[in-house]
Formats: sequence, structure tokens, C-alpha cells
Amino acid sequence: MKQKRGRPIHGILLLNKPVGISSNAALQRVKHLFQAQKAGHTGSLDKLASGLLPLCLGEATKLSSFLLESDKRYLTEFTLGVRTSTGDAEGTILETPPYSPYSLAEIQAALSHFTGCIQQVPPMYSALKYKGQALYRLARQGQTIERAPRTITIYSLQLHHCHDQKLTLEVHCSKGTYIRSLADDFGQRLGCGAHVSALHRLAVGPYTNMLDFSQLENLVAEGPEKLEASLLPMESALPDWPKIILPTESAYYISQGHPVQVPKAPTAGWVKLFNQHHDLLGIGYILEDGRVAPKRLLLPRNSSPSE
Repeated sequence: MKQKRGRPIHGILLLNKPVGISSNAALQRVKHLFQAQKAGHTGSLDKLASGLLPLCLGEATKLSSFLLESDKRYLTEFTLGVRTSTGDAEGTILETPPYSPYSLAEIQAALSHFTGCIQQVPPMYSALKYKGQALYRLARQGQTIERAPRTITIYSLQLHHCHDQKLTLEVHCSKGTYIRSLADDFGQRLGCGAHVSALHRLAVGPYTNMLDFSQLENLVAEGPEKLEASLLPMESALPDWPKIILPTESAYYISQGHPVQVPKAPTAGWVKLFNQHHDLLGIGYILEDGRVAPKRLLLPRNSSPSE
């Protein structure tokens, strides 16, 4: 069997991605700093964007899909009067409608149409797939594909600052929200066009604190233990899920993929599964008959039920 390169490190790193590099480039740099065998990110940030990018190392990659489901918070700048092909400053200018300053009341009235549950058409310049190809690749070939609108939720949309043609906004939104589409739709609603000229992600689900590359490099210099201490435990990705501590025998059968009966377990939904040593074994789901079924197991446990 081919030996894996790197170290078996497991946990979640909250990176403050800088402007100008892709999420994958940031991931590879972090993977190199940790000398990790395996790593993945939980939804990408555009090169234009900075801010919180949760990175999963090792077995934490098995929980990354649950972070993709999380709400997000952004601080963004919209520039009015210019509409672009990508919805941000990196795109080709499509329109520069006649612009005259808007009153605060007019801006607030337009913003009010974009809170709550709304329909949003994903942008062509996105990683969504059409017949196996990413939309952004087709867009670069000059193609435009019809995209169905999706329901998203804007929990809050706060105007922080308004000066000349620049608006600074804080957005709290559901998964699947494209801030570039929000800017484009808002600009069309206002009648002058708009695009994202700056974007910084403040939070992903429960996560807000983050480390930048200079801080990580300082930790590398202090030694592996200091660096690994920057990782959050894997279960932090599931903060609101009920926790079940499994007896030794039940933990064994769960590790073999078998549902088990656990006294006083929740009656429905997802749960986090731990052994008697409080090691995270994986995640499970409550079946209709009340048993706990494993759905995603982490590190393999080879112990026998008698151990």
C-alpha cells in the first residue's frame, strides 16, 4: 500500500484569506505549513474577497459539507453606477447608466426589497455545474446558460456608510447567497447598476475568529505543538447537535456500521457520537425505531466490544 505523504492532523483552521489569491491556493499553502496529509475548504471565496475561510484538515474534511450549510456574514462595498459581467470589480463593464446621487431614503427603500426570503438567480461566473461543466468556464467562452432562481434568506442587510457612489453594507445571509448577485439586483432595482468593489467575510456559522498567514508562520517558528493548537476540534463544526456518549460495546458496533439502542437518546434528528474517552467517532441519525444509526464515521476504531 502506498504510504500517504504528510502528517495525520485533524481539526479545523479558521483562515483570514487575503485578497488576491484563490481559496485553493490558500488551502495548499496551509496544507504545506501543517505538512498535513489531507485538507479541504468549505466553500470558496473569490480572489477579490478576503476573510474567514474555514479549512478542514484530516478527518475534519468529512464534516465540511455541514459547514457549507451554515449562515454567513459579510462586510461589503457596493459601487453604484457601474454594472459588470461578473457582478464585481474584476468583470468587464457592461453598463454605466446615467447616475445622480440618491437620497438615504431611496437607498434604504431599495434595500428593503432584499431582506427575508427572496429569489436569487446565481451568476454565470460561479462554480455551479451545467452538464458537468462549471458555469464560469462556459461564461469565459461567451456562453450564457438559463439559471433557475433559488430561494435564499437575507436575515439582515445593514447600511453602515454611504458616500458618493460607495455603499458599505453588512449582510447576514443563508447558504447559497451570492453577494455579487445581490449587488447586481440591487443596482437594477435602484436603476443605476451596481457591483461589488470589496468583500470581507466576517463569520461562517459559529465561527468568527481567524488567523492570517503571518500569524500561522509565527506559530510554525514556535514548533508543531503551537501550530496544531491553532486548530479547533472537529465537533466545533456541529455546535448545536446533541451529543451522545456511547458505552464501549455500542461504540464498537457503531464503528462496524450497525445501529444501536442508546438509553435517553434524542427521539429524532442528527447527533454527534463519542466514545467513553470523549473521542468523536462520527455523526449519526435517529431511526424511526429509536436506534442510533451511524451516518459518517471518522477515524476507524478496531477495538473489540470486550476491550
